[in-house]
Amino acid sequence: MTRRLRIRHTTKVSYAQAAVSSHNEVRMTPLTLPGQTTLDARVLVNPSTPTWSYWDYWGTQVTGFDLMEPHANLTITAVSLVETAPPGGLQAAPTWAEVAELVAKSRLLEYASPTSRTTMPDALVERARAAAAGLDPHETAVAVSSLVADHVRYIPGSTGVNTAAAEAWEQGAGVCQDIAHLTAGLLRALGLPTRYVSGYLHPERDAELHRPVEGQSHAWVEYWAGDWTGYDPTNRVRADESHVVVGRGRDYDDVTPHKGVYRGVAGGPPEVMVEFTRVA
Repeated sequence: MTRRLRIRHTTKVSYAQAAVSSHNEVRMTPLTLPGQTTLDARVLVNPSTPTWSYWDYWGTQVTGFDLMEPHANLTITAVSLVETAPPGGLQAAPTWAEVAELVAKSRLLEYASPTSRTTMPDALVERARAAAAGLDPHETAVAVSSLVADHVRYIPGSTGVNTAAAEAWEQGAGVCQDIAHLTAGLLRALGLPTRYVSGYLHPERDAELHRPVEGQSHAWVEYWAGDWTGYDPTNRVRADESHVVVGRGRDYDDVTPHKGVYRGVAGGPPEVMVEFTRVA
């Protein structure tokens, strides 16, 4: 059954002293994809300033803006209306030889190579290899995701945005970003191209219509097994109509929701709130 979801993503930044100026990029606009249609999307900025949009290398819509006057606070509100549908059935998995052949001669290589955030210790790669012995690519994705989720407990606030995946493994706790990085890094090490996905997750699968609920930004992976297949290792499920894709890349650095530079004194961390309303 399809869903129609209204998403309100608010980010509030407060500076210790008024920033002299700032230059910003925002990745908060859901994509239109098979199984996901963005019906409306706006990014509002306070203090008010002109914005512009473009598509980055990885296919994510970026909203840019500059604030050239002093400002003590910055509020970014991204509002979107998205229709989502359940995923289709899995297509037959290619052989590992077929995956390796295509990786060697296509852009899939970009998603099969490690990054600084997703480089895995050799001992951990061997554990993943043992867990996936004899499995096809679809089965391998589930097995490796389970290996990660069994070891790394999901504990909000246990890590930060700059935490490397291997650190989260060592401490046995992390957030969805860490679990997605670990899963992506291990699948790549086993030869399976994997994308890091940034987006939103509605927290209630049987959500009541027109009732706003607190949601969250979320991260999961898509692996290539003849086609891209979304899998949420934090929740041990295929990405479905509760998941809304905003961007994909090699890791978090490619799809950061808000980043930029400013002149001024640093303040505290931004305050972020995501609100979902199911309207159909």
